[in-house]
Amino acid sequence: MDALEQDICAGIDRFIKLQIPFAIYRIPGEDVIHFVSKAPEDSCVLLYDIEELNGRTGFVIAPFKVGPATPIVLLKPEREMVVDFDSALECPGGMQPDLYRQMLNNQVVSVQDKSFTKEYVGCFDVFMDALRKKEFNKLVLSRSRKLNAPSLFSPATAFYEACRRYIYSYVYLCYTPHTGVWLGSTPEILLSGERKKWNTVALAGTQSLQNGELPREWDDKNREEQEYVASYIRSQLLSLGIQPTEFGPYPAFAGALSHLKTDFHFSLPDNDSLGDLLKLLHPTPAVCGLPKEKAYQFILDHEDHERRYYSGFIGMLNPYEKTDLYVNLRCMNITPEALTLYAGGGLLASSELEDEWQETEKKMQTMFNLVEN
Repeated sequence: MDALEQDICAGIDRFIKLQIPFAIYRIPGEDVIHFVSKAPEDSCVLLYDIEELNGRTGFVIAPFKVGPATPIVLLKPEREMVVDFDSALECPGGMQPDLYRQMLNNQVVSVQDKSFTKEYVGCFDVFMDALRKKEFNKLVLSRSRKLNAPSLFSPATAFYEACRRYIYSYVYLCYTPHTGVWLGSTPEILLSGERKKWNTVALAGTQSLQNGELPREWDDKNREEQEYVASYIRSQLLSLGIQPTEFGPYPAFAGALSHLKTDFHFSLPDNDSLGDLLKLLHPTPAVCGLPKEKAYQFILDHEDHERRYYSGFIGMLNPYEKTDLYVNLRCMNITPEALTLYAGGGLLASSELEDEWQETEKKMQTMFNLVEN
């Protein structure tokens, strides 16, 4: 880490201690880091319906479920900065990308022991019972794990480490008084674009990389899971009269994992109603299930923890310039005492307990690598 990065990290960690709202993020494919902040005496804008984002600009932190304790927070920046990020450092130690992918593929250390928690098993059984009764086509079961915060843990340093490790993901670190501190590295676009060119993705199905490379073969369970998400997004766009151009599904990198991905590209007649579109898309079946509303309520009723801002969405909203909003996956909530990691996986009637547990283990490894480092 060079002197400039050290200064930035020290400054960001100080913002957290002083409780100054900010967000710092790196968009996949860019070699710059964006920083936005507000004056400490200013409050962020709190919203309680996604449609209230229509016509607004700012950094958005939206929860899985909007409520009094988890509002949508819009940070309207008063200070903005763009800092060059040395792309040669994207792979630690100057490794070539292929070698680095091999290293990630071989990281099999678990964030927990290999035994399932009784809480996860209990939830899994409840979810699978509903799936086998054909009440749902798909459900997404998530879990959380709390770690003691290392005494010298630096959220800003972890952010820079994530930028180097996860070159195909959207990496962010943010703080507001209403959300606390969140750090994440997510591969899933919810809505991105500018002017008349927009896109979203269907991202579902999970496999580990194979010798650092993308898997060539995908089983029926993964393909079915991905098609549920793609079909949902397709129908939601068509309900607004949007005829998207599709590309996929194809395997895509996500840290040491791969997902099946379908891209949807489309134009909008105007950009003043992005909140309406976001409300139709969120939460997608990739984090919820189908039928959507019924699955959403089932998750709220039966998961053993609150997701809070995990599986919500996050990023810069600007209907008149550039918007980059991502589903908040592979993330953790940071307090001085603890780090709470989150992960989830899609369940079908054919799902197996051990496979689904191991998938969440591998997803949690994305954040655990930063803590361990």
